[in-house]
Amino acid sequence: MYGLRPAVHQAADRLREAGHEVHVPDLYDGRVVDEAEAGIEIKDEIGRDELLRRGVAAAAPLVEAGGLVYAGFSLGGSIAQNLAFADEKAAGLLLMHGTSDIADDASTDIPVQLHVADPDTWEPADWLNSWYLQMRKAGADVEVFRYRGAGHLFTDPDLPDYDAESAESAWKTAIGFLGTL
Repeated sequence: MYGLRPAVHQAADRLREAGHEVHVPDLYDGRVVDEAEAGIEIKDEIGRDELLRRGVAAAAPLVEAGGLVYAGFSLGGSIAQNLAFADEKAAGLLLMHGTSDIADDASTDIPVQLHVADPDTWEPADWLNSWYLQMRKAGADVEVFRYRGAGHLFTDPDLPDYDAESAESAWKTAIGFLGTL
């Protein structure tokens, strides 16, 4: 919900260095913020349906080839999850700091990896437990990695949530996951 912060571009570069092709769509039209409240205002102004439409439009040219791994940070993870469930050719889903609701009739067999703070005010434990069970019910192969004491966006070195040790552990695990897909 903060927009395409430098940490998102750094993450994309890290994944490229590991040999992955990475696309970073800008769903906020260039707007970037440093505080959650400002991000929420932009998200609400654009609207969830429009954000999903923008995500679909960004992924559309890539979907035909198949084998996409969808990924996102926080709100972007929510959008990535929705896109992955809608793409029958998706190869996987990497979620950093965020999840989304799951329809009762959802079905997928993709591998999913989630990295989340523990505790996380945006992704409370009760929600995550329910999310995990719903993902398994939908058929996803899910791994959840919780980082004790880290803040919500613990991989962003420019935010107060940053936790260097948790971030490095998450990236090592995530790159290993991507290497298996």
